[in-house]
Amino acid sequence: MDASIGTPLLWAGFTLLIFLLLALDLGVFHRRVHVIHPREAFLWSVFWICLALVFNAGVWYWFGRQHALEFFTGYLIEKALSVDNIFVFIVIFTYFAVPQELHHRVLFWGILGALVLRGIFILAGAALIQKFHWVIYVFGAFLIFTGVKLFLDRGSEVHPEQNPVYRLFRRFVRSTAGYRGPRFFVTENGVRHATPLLLVLVCIEATDVVFALDSIPAIFAITRDPFIVYTSNIFAILGLRALYFLLAGIIPKFRFLRIGLAAVLVFVGIKMVIEGIVEIPILVSLSVIATLLTVSILASWWIPAPAAAAPPAPAPPGDEPR
Repeated sequence: MDASIGTPLLWAGFTLLIFLLLALDLGVFHRRVHVIHPREAFLWSVFWICLALVFNAGVWYWFGRQHALEFFTGYLIEKALSVDNIFVFIVIFTYFAVPQELHHRVLFWGILGALVLRGIFILAGAALIQKFHWVIYVFGAFLIFTGVKLFLDRGSEVHPEQNPVYRLFRRFVRSTAGYRGPRFFVTENGVRHATPLLLVLVCIEATDVVFALDSIPAIFAITRDPFIVYTSNIFAILGLRALYFLLAGIIPKFRFLRIGLAAVLVFVGIKMVIEGIVEIPILVSLSVIATLLTVSILASWWIPAPAAAAPPAPAPPGDEPR
């Protein structure tokens, strides 16, 4: 594996930048609990995307075109796969009847946990690939399997109550019956209780772990540099909250997007499996991924959904069966 561009100073500087941005986000811009409206979500989405592109330009300037293309392709893959997270977030928030003004708080702390967990996964994955190169073929086969499974299960429903983490939490953690504003813990009658908001956060974190098992190996198909994998992953995650508030109302309309995501996973899985035989250039990978996602989005707009069957008309008065 080639040497990583991520020196200890770069890792420390990037980590400091991210935590500074998150501190400003929660401590300044979103200190007051409120509902995130589409206009605010759009502006934040533009901000996070522009920030990622500025970082991408810096990678190009200091480390060259190849690393910049790897970052951009990894960012595009993670950004696309994160859309699937939004489907699940909608189900979780709906199932637990989370007030809209609390969605941002849950997603903020969920993303903070994701920064740590994904860093661990990426460093562990890079170490495994460096020590045991055959692991890359295992990752590739896993991505192909996941892509096929996503295609076959694209119409299935998500059931948060079937999550084993949910069951363990309900069994072992003393909880209040209702929400207590934005608080995760409260003390009532001298006893400390978790609120349902903590359970929602735990479910969000458990979901992210599952999605990380797909997205991180997918980016390793593009580059083996842990710094590029991590930074592209984190920039995509940082924009996930704003993307959720922007797309939550319309995301169900992109009914072919999951087919596009499934195709992306299968493609990068095949790329991993055949890398010892055929080396697919980064520009070709970027073009294929962008085309698959674009076609699935456009197809969702152009091909109308089947009309739902109309309910039977009620019988006229006096004609009811006797």
